[in-house]
Amino acid sequence: MSGLRTVALLLAALTTGLMAGLFAGFAYAVMPGLSRVDDRAFVAAMRSINAAILNGWFALCFGGALVCTLAAVLLHLPAGRRAPLPWLLAALLLYGLVLVVTFAVNVPLNDRLAAGVDAAGPANPAALRTMFEGAWVRWNVVRAVLNSAAFGCLGWALLVARSGGG
Repeated sequence: MSGLRTVALLLAALTTGLMAGLFAGFAYAVMPGLSRVDDRAFVAAMRSINAAILNGWFALCFGGALVCTLAAVLLHLPAGRRAPLPWLLAALLLYGLVLVVTFAVNVPLNDRLAAGVDAAGPANPAALRTMFEGAWVRWNVVRAVLNSAAFGCLGWALLVARSGGG
């Protein structure tokens, strides 16, 4: 059982870390780079990125972070194994907030960009960019911070578990 707890916790940290890196990479490199291109190039690039990211590797990390963190929580519930539990629960809550932001804000913005509509209906590239860029970037930074905090909590949970508490 100890090996299973360790594997679940390690996989939780790995997948959460990969997601934190993805969101942070968008925050400090991809979006600042795209901010320098014209409206048509921006819209085309984001549409292409949004289509390309929907693949098995992304799904494995995006869903794996939730599933593995939840598994680590459940495997650390028995008495004598609970020392990392507060950190695991914090990570689970933080990653849950990442999912809320993603599904409430970023995905709908991606869908509107893909459909080529803004609040008023069909839009040109400048209107699409105006509708999309500011909100998407702000909320992606929120995801990056939340996801990085979740990763930190999982790292701490690994340390606590290694020191004999889990």
